[in-house]
Amino acid sequence: MKKTILLPVITAGILLLASCEQKKEKDDAVQTTVSASTKSDLAQVRSEIAALENQWAAAINAKDINAMMALYADDAVSMQDGGPSLVGKAAIQKKQEMDFAAPAKYASIGFETTDVYAQGDVVTEVGKTMYKDSTGKITGSGKYMAIFEKKDGKYVCIREIYNSDTK
Repeated sequence: MKKTILLPVITAGILLLASCEQKKEKDDAVQTTVSASTKSDLAQVRSEIAALENQWAAAINAKDINAMMALYADDAVSMQDGGPSLVGKAAIQKKQEMDFAAPAKYASIGFETTDVYAQGDVVTEVGKTMYKDSTGKITGSGKYMAIFEKKDGKYVCIREIYNSDTK
C-alpha cells in the first residue's frame, strides 16, 4: 500500500518542480525585457532633467525670473541653504527676486545631474552645483536634490533642497 502512494506523490512533486522552473524562466524573460525598457526610459528621463537644469542655470545667469519660475509647480517647496523652507511659487519667487537684486557672489552657475530615480510621472534628481568666476574657473560648489512631476506634458519642480559645500 505504501508503495502505491509513494509513486504518485513523487511524480506530482517532479511535475510541480518542472512547472515552477518553466514559470521562473518566463518570469526571468519578462524581467529582462522590463529592465531593458526601464533603462532606456530612465536614460530619456535623465536627458530631460539635465536639459531642465541647463534651463535653470541659464535663467539664474540671466536673472530671468519668469524663465526660472516656469520651472516650478505652483505648490512647490524649496528648502534653501541657511534659511526657512519656502512654500509655494510666490514665496520662492519673492526670495529669488531678492537674490537677483543683491550683488552676485559668482559670475555664473552650472548644474550637473549625477543621479536620477523615476517612478511614473515623478522623478528625483541628485546633482552638483558649480559656482564660477568670470573666467569660468570653479570657485565653489554645492549639492542638491530635486523632485519633479510631469504635469501637462512637462516636468516641473515640486520639491528641492540644496546647500553649498564649505572649503
